[in-house]
Amino acid sequence: MVEPRPVLEARSLRKSYGERVVLDVEELQVMRGEVLVVLGPSGSGKSVMLRILNLLEEPTHGTVSFDGAEVQGLKGRERVEVARRMALIFQDPLLFRGNVEDNISYGLRVRRMHAAERARRVSEVMELVRLGGMGQKYIATLSGGEAQRAALARALAIRPEVLLLDEPFASLDAPTRRTLQEEVKRLLTDLGMTAVFVTHDQEEAARLGDRIILLKDGLIEQAGRPRDIFYEPKSEFVAGFVGFDNIYQARITCTEDGLATLEVDGHELEGVCASDSGSLVKVGIRPEDVTLARMGDAGAGSARNVLNGTVSEVEFRGPVARVTVACPFPLIALITRRSLEELELDVGVEVQARFKATAVVVIEP
Repeated sequence: MVEPRPVLEARSLRKSYGERVVLDVEELQVMRGEVLVVLGPSGSGKSVMLRILNLLEEPTHGTVSFDGAEVQGLKGRERVEVARRMALIFQDPLLFRGNVEDNISYGLRVRRMHAAERARRVSEVMELVRLGGMGQKYIATLSGGEAQRAALARALAIRPEVLLLDEPFASLDAPTRRTLQEEVKRLLTDLGMTAVFVTHDQEEAARLGDRIILLKDGLIEQAGRPRDIFYEPKSEFVAGFVGFDNIYQARITCTEDGLATLEVDGHELEGVCASDSGSLVKVGIRPEDVTLARMGDAGAGSARNVLNGTVSEVEFRGPVARVTVACPFPLIALITRRSLEELELDVGVEVQARFKATAVVVIEP
């Protein structure tokens, strides 16, 4: 079996604007054939990293390599040749006037592709992105989703070795965004294409990424598979960013066979942890891992943690409800609206909050 190799690499990568350091990454590898998602809040350095990889900006310090050869600092024709092996899609499609076909064929005309082959390639990618039959449609008449499909088709037409996407769906409505996420994931998988996808949206990152790096203030807070990032956060920042709405200070009072007893505000929880007794840690619980039941309902199932409390807040979020329970400490649960209605939950109702020991994630200091 052939080991995957990096197509893009960066080492000791640093970017400063005056005294302000916006990116400081010791090592980054983009493996051939993978979708690497760069996740983080606004201002974390995501787009700066993407522009450096695409040779649109020079790093203040460090090296960038493409297919094993250092490329930072290249000038003129050499720089253009490397840049042409990549394609960058922005949040705004940046299409020029004219029709869809003119826009998609632009990169091929620049490369002086023969007219017949160019027409075949344009038709092929239009079908891939579900724009078949829309070649003569003017850009000004396209919807937001159609315009981004056209930008994607223009990028795919040149058959780049690496596709770079800078929050391409951020300005679209939710249904269109979800549709395009699914289609882009399908395309990248079917084509076996290497891609770097920048986003601040955790759900988008989980949906698209083979691997994720999470940036904070220009530094990599954590890198790994989506499951590692979303279920095994290594810091309180990572946990909070990826949806652990319940984060508490805790002390480990005892451990046995990998199961720990944790004291949170004077109340004991059970969680999976190998740290020593007496350690101060943070614990996180995802709200979707908390189930609610009316007081007196029989059985806690396999849940090792059962807390009695009172509903203090209910917030509707489309098909789900975010319910805050005042128990020994505030606890947030995410349940379906159907469950909320069946349980007849409202502010002031007494409930039991239940969650498994495996739902309690210990974040080492």
